[in-house]
Amino acid sequence: MTKRSERIEVLKKTVFEMFPNAETELYHENEFQLLIAILMSAQATDKQVNIINRNFFQHLITPEDGIRMWVEEITDFINSVSFFNNKAKNIFKTCEILIREHHSLPPKSIEELIKLPWVGIKTAKVFLSVTEKAPFLGVDTHVHRVLNRIGIVTTKSPLETDKKASQIFRVEDLAPLHNTLVLFGRYHCTARSPKCGECQIKSVCSYKHKNI
Repeated sequence: MTKRSERIEVLKKTVFEMFPNAETELYHENEFQLLIAILMSAQATDKQVNIINRNFFQHLITPEDGIRMWVEEITDFINSVSFFNNKAKNIFKTCEILIREHHSLPPKSIEELIKLPWVGIKTAKVFLSVTEKAPFLGVDTHVHRVLNRIGIVTTKSPLETDKKASQIFRVEDLAPLHNTLVLFGRYHCTARSPKCGECQIKSVCSYKHKNI
């Protein structure tokens, strides 16, 4: 039986070679826009959010812009994304809070980030992993799927995977692995028809339905 430590080393070597210097694919030009983009990506694809934000972020550059737009105009910009009504309201509320309590800048701690509307632990960790290289994996559905398929964890939810990952991986590996595993899951170890036949991890992977 393959040891988990061996799976981890093969995984790291493979994904870092496949996706060197991986970065988030969410379109943004500043940290405020990144926070809004992550918020918008809930129950939506990065591709869909990027299409919207190429236009939206020409108008929403700072929290002050959001206040000037009000909820109605924000809604008009994002009405093709899922849950757009709730997201528009929460974007506006986030702008208010950032101006009132954080000098118009996103806070840099999990404790303060999760006080913002629609921002949970995962969103906070993703934001800090990208902006601060903070030691968080920020587990989304792609990372959750990959780690379970390979056999590094056996969990039922991204939140549970996140907790396990922080115990299994070395601290210095967490931030570099975040975007790398997202891209690996998005383009290689996909939900449907994963590219098992050409995968360098297949020798240690425990996925029952390998497509080889």
